[in-house]
Amino acid sequence: MPFATSAKAVIMLGTDTPIGLAIIRELGQHGVQVHGLGRSRRALGAWSRHITSHRLRAEGDDALCRQLQELAAATGSHCVMAISESDLMWLNRHRAALEPLNLLIPSHEALSRVIDKSLTVPVAQSVGIDVPMSVQINSIDELPAVLNGLRFPVVLKWADPNAAGPSLRAIGLALDKSHYCYDAAELKHYLQPYAISGLFPLIQEYCPGYGLGHFVYMHAGQALLRFQHRRVREWPPEGGVSCTCDAVPLTEHSALMERSVELLRQLGWEGVAMVEYRYDPGSDRAAFMEVNGRFWGSLPLAWHCGAAFAWLTYAVGGRGQVPACTPPRDDLRCRFLIPEFKRLLRILFFRNAIPDRTLHFRPARELAEFLLDFVHPRVRYYVFAWSDPLPFLADVAGAVVDTLHGLLARCLSARPPNR
Repeated sequence: MPFATSAKAVIMLGTDTPIGLAIIRELGQHGVQVHGLGRSRRALGAWSRHITSHRLRAEGDDALCRQLQELAAATGSHCVMAISESDLMWLNRHRAALEPLNLLIPSHEALSRVIDKSLTVPVAQSVGIDVPMSVQINSIDELPAVLNGLRFPVVLKWADPNAAGPSLRAIGLALDKSHYCYDAAELKHYLQPYAISGLFPLIQEYCPGYGLGHFVYMHAGQALLRFQHRRVREWPPEGGVSCTCDAVPLTEHSALMERSVELLRQLGWEGVAMVEYRYDPGSDRAAFMEVNGRFWGSLPLAWHCGAAFAWLTYAVGGRGQVPACTPPRDDLRCRFLIPEFKRLLRILFFRNAIPDRTLHFRPARELAEFLLDFVHPRVRYYVFAWSDPLPFLADVAGAVVDTLHGLLARCLSARPPNR
């Protein structure tokens, strides 16, 4: 199918999240027309002044393939970007049906290598990265022998959650992103239901500290752009998405950054990736967690700092050009307010719901830091930006409407008292 030409244009799957919003803002600032596909009319990116057009995403494989082809023909946007692992995998499965669109995403082979921790861990070890002790069992009968070498607490994670998820859900078992066990009895009790499936999570040693992320854009074996951040606060508090994060100067952890780059080089990686660690300042240990072969949750911090990962993705993959990159700032903090507020409420009122018993919080200090960050001159936000305020205002308006609808529904469903 022939396409009209456009100077700079891209189709983007995934306009609903702050990640998509950051990509739209960055590409728009570089003069790229962004034609977004979102799952909701209230998608954050739909309200950005940097988006050229926005449509609801078609449902079903054939319908979405047809929508992408028709949108490309109408706009001349032959390049496609995506964010979530599920969308990256979907695009790879439908490459043939989407030709001649240019998918600016990692290949299926490359993505599969980084998703499966059992494949990335040996490569990480080979380049000198500290890897937590992990044990994979294939039968509950193997557990007694494994217990002799374990130190509690342990964290249970899935080597490849995308592969295990459908099989577990088919027999009514949950796939927890992570789960903490504090003794042998608790571990055996948690693992016992999985015996019927023959699928078990990795049993990994607990690594204290905070999240440290190395963001890298790789091209032809070279790191064109580097950036790093530390997770200051996470939701949930025991570890999850970053709801407050700080940029970290590249003068810190420089040797570890070189190993991160070498890991990606050995994996044959092209494009954006985040190498994630758990860093313990007390012992100076950085324990490898995983490689995220996609745009990450704290991308808004990188955008505020001027680390142009989305622009590089488009320029290199879409236009075959390697633009000069201005060194990014390294002195900003970024906040994702809704999950940060939920984190604060849990710490203040529901600390018993935090499964990591090694964590200790000072509620008064947490509340003070939450409030003081609103007046700190170097704090930015995942959604709000003075230069592009409508996404934030639309998000707040939507939250208010949802709350009012919920209250009205409860009022209408309430039964009158018996007389």
